[in-house]
This record gives sequence, C-alpha cells and structure tokens, in this order.
Amino acid sequence: MTVAAAEAMGSVAVRFTTAGIPLAVRHEGRVWAVAADPVHWFTRCSWWDQEGSAVRGSGDLVSVEYWQVQVWLTASSALRTFTLRRDPRSDEWILENILESVA
Repeated sequence: MTVAAAEAMGSVAVRFTTAGIPLAVRHEGRVWAVAADPVHWFTRCSWWDQEGSAVRGSGDLVSVEYWQVQVWLTASSALRTFTLRRDPRSDEWILENILESVA
C-alpha cells in the first residue's frame, strides 16, 4: 500500500458530537463521515512569527488544536486521513493535509 499526501487544502466545516468529537467534515462540497476514533492534540506555535495581532482576552495564544480523523464518503469507499488544524485566533478549521491509500 502506498500513501499519497496533499497539503494545505484550505478551510473546511467540521460537525462535532455533543461531546466535542468530530463526526463529519465538509470538504469540496462533499460530506466525509468520520469512520474511526479520531486523535486529538495541541501544539505550540511561534506566536511571534504569526501574522495578525492577539485578540484582547483570548487567553492562551500559542496553543494550536489538531484533530486527525479517518473519513470516508460511504462505508464501501476507501478511507482517507484528514489532519485538521484550528488556530487559537479563529474558529475556522483548516484541512492541513490528506493521506490516502493508492493502489
């Protein structure tokens, strides 16, 4: 099995469960259902190198949130792995990369 990666795909809409876990991702007009338990983590960014300014009262400005989710269009389609990123200065989710199996 070979893996192909695409990078920086742009913003996506993410639907979450009431517990705050990703349930589905809308990308390029298609809804990708989360097919496995997602992985969640935070990293620290070089906030001094980032464009824009801090929002007053926004709290911790250096934690960047990530989710890695395995998704599919249907139960019979191939799985893809989406890495999602959210900057602390925005509610927007960015599709950072896609890993997919290539036959």
